[in-house]
Amino acid sequence: MITLTPGIVTLAQLQDIWANAHPVRLDRSSHGDINAAAKLVARAAAGADPIYGVNTGFGKLASVKIAAADVAVLQRNLVLSHCCGVGAPLDVPTTRLMMVLKLLSLGRGASGVRLSTVRMIEEMLAKGVTPLIPSQGSVGASGDLAPLAHMAAAMIGDGEALFGDRRMPATAALAAANLSPIALDAKEGLALINGTQFSTACALVGLWGAWRNAATSVLTCALSTDAIMGSTAPLQDRVHSLRGHAGQIAVANAQRALMAGSAIRESHRDGDSRVQDPYCIRCQPQVTGAAMDLLHFAGRTLEVEANAVTDNPLVLVDEGLIVSGGNFHAEPVAFAADQIAIALSEIGAIAQRRVALMVDPTLSFDLPPFLTPDPGLNSGLMIAEVTTAALMSENKHLANPCSTDSTPTSANQEDHVSMAAHAARRLLQMNANLNVILGVEALCGAQGIAFRAPLQTSAPLQSAIAVLRRDVPEITGDRFMAPAITSAAALVADGSLAAAVTLPDFVLGHPA
Repeated sequence: MITLTPGIVTLAQLQDIWANAHPVRLDRSSHGDINAAAKLVARAAAGADPIYGVNTGFGKLASVKIAAADVAVLQRNLVLSHCCGVGAPLDVPTTRLMMVLKLLSLGRGASGVRLSTVRMIEEMLAKGVTPLIPSQGSVGASGDLAPLAHMAAAMIGDGEALFGDRRMPATAALAAANLSPIALDAKEGLALINGTQFSTACALVGLWGAWRNAATSVLTCALSTDAIMGSTAPLQDRVHSLRGHAGQIAVANAQRALMAGSAIRESHRDGDSRVQDPYCIRCQPQVTGAAMDLLHFAGRTLEVEANAVTDNPLVLVDEGLIVSGGNFHAEPVAFAADQIAIALSEIGAIAQRRVALMVDPTLSFDLPPFLTPDPGLNSGLMIAEVTTAALMSENKHLANPCSTDSTPTSANQEDHVSMAAHAARRLLQMNANLNVILGVEALCGAQGIAFRAPLQTSAPLQSAIAVLRRDVPEITGDRFMAPAITSAAALVADGSLAAAVTLPDFVLGHPA
């Protein structure tokens, strides 16, 4: 059980919770604020003045006053009417992360829910009851209404949920966990469905995948550079410190360390007729370093959002007010997701050019065509490179910004929206595509280095090749290639390839 203090939770804590399915609870220090806000809402619900979300309708119906006797029905109706999600269910780890983010938001004591409602989320996390959340249907303003409504529905015994890995009606899942559905009180339905937690959870998972890919790309570029007998001169620290970008400096230093001691590099240090390597080799620090700077910036944005109160209206206890605002608008998340998408696209674009460089006999500096020992009879990695080109192009299309799109909803009451939900969701596919591009680059780099025997690459790169070779044997002749690509991509996706070497914290995505 991990205890979280709302407002100061870190990305590292959230990643640990997501990766390891830890149950969580809020620190007891948050309970006083939660209770105080709930009491203020209860007083407002019993009063005569119309308070949005407490005793009025919602959206365009905000001018409709609701009788005190109907406040609980209002909240239940709100949840059920908003369960309009479609598409494939969100995966369990990301759903649990979304629930944790909702806990953190409610735990700030500005939403007006009762402590018992907060504890219901804690209990569901602890006992393995996971609401079934359709992944489509949010435009990222007025909160992630449809996805979060499906979460809230499971809490009141409607919709579907998973208990462990079994899908069933939510009432059955709760019963299997010895939990009872809750009855919502004033404002609670709105507090649960209003907020950016679906978009933020998906963006965080996209960010963590992007960091694994970005770090791996430093390694795969080092393999490619040695495979083509490229120069390490452009990696000198002074070259990059003169420009000053942190990402660029970190990538150059990391790649230089990975290649240190390579006999392949030493063999052509003197007398090499090539003055410059192609940009995909020479400009790796400038391109991937810039992408890493973007990822760090996006991470800071998402860390703030993970700790934010993003429902509406907000319960300001010290002022004794319930105030309508717009914190549900997920523009910061949409911007962050768009930045992550651009970074993923560019990391893949430059990596794909290195794959193309290595298989092209006119450019690969004495490597055999398509990295096969018997070209002509064998096609080697010819079509593996084509696959990377297809995925690179797909990622370029997916990287087009989502945040610049908007459409009016709710009878023009909600007339500008962020599109953060699908901005964040598309990162899953982009990361998967990049896993393959970098996996194929690793295959090509390792294959190219093998052709430089008896010269050996550096000790760190030999370690990485050994990890790759445990799952993917050297290509000595044509064979059914899809399993090799799948295995290499999996080593990128789970971080095994990058873990074979030592990389600095900045390159791994850890904040300074």
